[in-house]
Amino acid sequence: MVQTLLVVGGNGFLGSTVCRTAVKRGWKVTSISSSGRPFQTPKGHSPAWVSQVDWRAASAFEPHMYKDLLAGSSAVVHCIGTLFEDTSYKQAVQSGNLSRLFNAMTSQANPLRSGTSESSYQRLNYESAMTVLDTYLKVSSSVPTQRAFVYISAEDIFGPLVPRGYINSKRAAERDIALSCLNSPEAGVQPISLRPGLMYHPHLRPLTTPIATVLSASAQAHKFLGSNSLPLPTPAGFLNTLASVISFQRPQTGHGDAPLLETLRSSANALQIPPMHVDHVGLAACLAIEDAVSAAPPSDTDNSYHTILGVSEMRDMIGWSWDEGSRTSDHSYS
Repeated sequence: MVQTLLVVGGNGFLGSTVCRTAVKRGWKVTSISSSGRPFQTPKGHSPAWVSQVDWRAASAFEPHMYKDLLAGSSAVVHCIGTLFEDTSYKQAVQSGNLSRLFNAMTSQANPLRSGTSESSYQRLNYESAMTVLDTYLKVSSSVPTQRAFVYISAEDIFGPLVPRGYINSKRAAERDIALSCLNSPEAGVQPISLRPGLMYHPHLRPLTTPIATVLSASAQAHKFLGSNSLPLPTPAGFLNTLASVISFQRPQTGHGDAPLLETLRSSANALQIPPMHVDHVGLAACLAIEDAVSAAPPSDTDNSYHTILGVSEMRDMIGWSWDEGSRTSDHSYS
């Protein structure tokens, strides 16, 4: 059966990759975004696959603009989100402007402070996804199979640089998406959360490749050190141990240490979790959809109802070994 896919934010970094991958699999693909503009490379080129996507202008917060598209969609991939409150960082990363990226990052609140930088995270990372999902659950479906809703979440690796509001909004969305689907079994929608770490692409996001190279080397080193018969100490292990010691020695301090502990553990994750080429995340999204729509509807007591795929699970799904998946060399973007 040919899948009919709606990508929310389909002209963005990951969204465009999902569209391209789905088109190559013979799917019928529609993208909605605020501008409705078709995807273009940073140099203004339009790859051949772009003509095979139906590009629509629609706001995720205005269901009447896209609910008719949802009725015939066997899957939805939600790609809208923001890493920083100052969204100018996206243009800086795309253009490779390091100074502009630095300014965007340093304008953020201290990540060790709790309760800051919540408004944009809440709206873009949480509310936009819940609005699309609620509409998807309520619309009368013309699809005869199980449907899928894919939410692009994240691994918790950004703690040292990004306010906790980012990952908190992602986890809140994951939780409520799963609950909404579970409470609407008649809709037949399988919730799927993808948790990539750093996503990179040498041409579309040139600034990400050097960072990916460093993180990949760190992840490989940690894997090697941890795989010995006598495991050796690692930086990530030290950070996790430090967090455990602080938590054990000061258990009565309430939540005062929580931001510090979260940052230590997030930093440890960043050292151990390898980056992924954005093409591989897009492929994992499509493979997860194929698995979901071909599966039998889950029961109310099925503990695996909510599919969560972290970097390790996505790498396994696409069939990449550790050495292959750790490369940061070029990939085609035809």
